[in-house]
Amino acid sequence: MLQWILVLLAIAAIAAILGFGRLSGVALSGAKILIVIALIFFLLMLFGIVAIA
Repeated sequence: MLQWILVLLAIAAIAAILGFGRLSGVALSGAKILIVIALIFFLLMLFGIVAIA
């Protein structure tokens, strides 16, 4: 999941440099959603609610 976050952030940065504002916004929104999901999973594992076998 972290790889997808980095890929989307790279796409957003490149699109912003090239002037594709709409594509940059979509990629950045996707990265934000994945960051929130990863943070929720991390907190659930930290508190022991979800265990990874």
